[in-house]
Amino acid sequence: MQRSRHRHLPALLLLLAAALPCSSAVAEAEGWWNPAWTVRKKITLNTGADGAAITSPTGITATLVRLYDGNFAFSSAKEEGADLRFVAEDNKTLLPYHIERWDGLLNEALVWVKTEVKPGAATSFWLYSGNAGEVTRADDAKGTWEADAALVYHFSESNGPPADSTASAITAEGTIIPAPAALIAGGARFTGQNQITIPAAPQLAWAAGGTMTWTAWTRHSVLKPNSVLFSRRDGANALIIGQDNGIPYVEVSTAGGTQRSSGGPPVMVNAWRHVAVTASGGIFTVFLDGEQYGTLSAPLPELNTPATLGRDGPDGPADGNGFSGELDELRIHSAVLTPGALKFAFLNQGPNAETSKLLTVGTDEAGEAAAGGGHSAMLEHVMLFGDIAKNMMFDGWIAVGVCLLMIGVGWTVAVKKFLYLNRTKKGDDAFLSQWSRVSSDLTALDHADKANVKSLGGKADEDVQEEMEDSPIYHIYHIGSEEIAHRLARDGGRGMGLSARSIQAIRSSLDAGLVRELHRLNNGLVYLTISIAGGPYVGLLGTVVGVMITFAIIAKTGEVEVNSIAPGIASALLATVAGLIVAIPALFIYSYLSNRIKDTVSNMQVFIDEFVAKMAEFYPPAHETQAQARAAEPETARR
Repeated sequence: MQRSRHRHLPALLLLLAAALPCSSAVAEAEGWWNPAWTVRKKITLNTGADGAAITSPTGITATLVRLYDGNFAFSSAKEEGADLRFVAEDNKTLLPYHIERWDGLLNEALVWVKTEVKPGAATSFWLYSGNAGEVTRADDAKGTWEADAALVYHFSESNGPPADSTASAITAEGTIIPAPAALIAGGARFTGQNQITIPAAPQLAWAAGGTMTWTAWTRHSVLKPNSVLFSRRDGANALIIGQDNGIPYVEVSTAGGTQRSSGGPPVMVNAWRHVAVTASGGIFTVFLDGEQYGTLSAPLPELNTPATLGRDGPDGPADGNGFSGELDELRIHSAVLTPGALKFAFLNQGPNAETSKLLTVGTDEAGEAAAGGGHSAMLEHVMLFGDIAKNMMFDGWIAVGVCLLMIGVGWTVAVKKFLYLNRTKKGDDAFLSQWSRVSSDLTALDHADKANVKSLGGKADEDVQEEMEDSPIYHIYHIGSEEIAHRLARDGGRGMGLSARSIQAIRSSLDAGLVRELHRLNNGLVYLTISIAGGPYVGLLGTVVGVMITFAIIAKTGEVEVNSIAPGIASALLATVAGLIVAIPALFIYSYLSNRIKDTVSNMQVFIDEFVAKMAEFYPPAHETQAQARAAEPETARR
């Protein structure tokens, strides 16, 4: 996705935003956990009626916090999240946390935080970052999980067996087939033939009639009978967790026989589902996506042997019962998790609409040690554009590059045209002020003397003449003067005057000069019209291609989580924003320049009409001059 090339963009945007006014709402020092950490944000877990609506007790649990460009400024954090700290709502108590994944290239992080969740209410804690000093990662994987957590497999390993994140440290036997695009970071892929063995350990010893909880995220690629997810056998005793043609079940075997739980509607192929099984008081309960799905009246059998993932164990039938699909986030607890805790796990970890209601990440707040004393809302928005740009694909950058080229060309033309129109306006004003002095008698200009014509009969000094050189009206005046001089010289002097045909010809020359001046005034405006018409289409093309590629990636990986879709869609839309940034200013600039050009053309047209009228008045044809002279003679002289 070419993101590494644009790491400097947020820094540039930050420099731009530094000149903007900052918000006056600065966090007070007394409410700050540690002044060395300059940025914090509040994370809220809402289990109330307006949130996830979890009324059953949840207790202390590991909460998954997803960080990405939209809610965290990775550019200001240290490598591998070394400066991350999670603090309770009292701003005093540090919370244990565990970073499962930190990707500084894709700007994604998955962090588990040990929190106490209250049912039917909101619970908050703080995420601190921005320590410029020398700090090291302080995450504690073993301390993050509940005391009764006997085993936690993330399946995030790219090679080797799955490692246990709890204090039990039970490393599996066998190498997983990685599924990089699983639900939470990486997962394990099963083909129906491979399996993973969980060694026996004291933490996994199950007493007869005891308690336990088994949870995992599953995605079946093929639905088949008696597909085994988890198997544990010890002589006649056995516990099997699987799916029978898409129906999750738990099966218990003892010396007295085999029993299987009741079921409900089958799951769909290629859909992530959260499956949980609890055993307590002689009752097994199967939960699907946090809701009770089936039950089985049977006590937990005594089991102290290794367990198998993906197939039935070596002591059971192995043909045809292998699991085909992906497994993620396997947990085994020695105690029974409450329905509230299971629903919380489903809503907190899964790709569903209720997730955003359960967990919300607030905006950045700055402490007194932060530069400028705080963060402004404007800074937040500017930084968001930088974060979005990091996710833009190569084709999107091509569209943005074309838009930047159009902006550069269009604005260069606009600036040059603006300066040119200013010079023409200044020149027209200078000329018209001089013209008003000589227009009452054009014959005062000696058309045979070019210097006299240029200086308007000696009334314009050199500075004024220099200003008038940029005047389109002055250029037309020169055309008219040259035409008059040419015809007077041809017809024998001023006394012969100008015929109606000559005046019409001069008028045509003046109109031709106006057209040439109009071309000069409009020269280059085509680049602005191209920006107006083409900018949005170029941006739209980048957006359509970006959205198309994003959905192609989703179809290929099967990842439909909002956090995986939103960055691609947002970066694709940035191309359309770039196209509109090209078109909207170009439209306003074009309208302004066109209006000024119309005013200049109108002044030229008025001047041509006035010049022709004055020319006809002061250079009448010879016969009209003679007639006027005879009319002026006394009557006796005519006789």
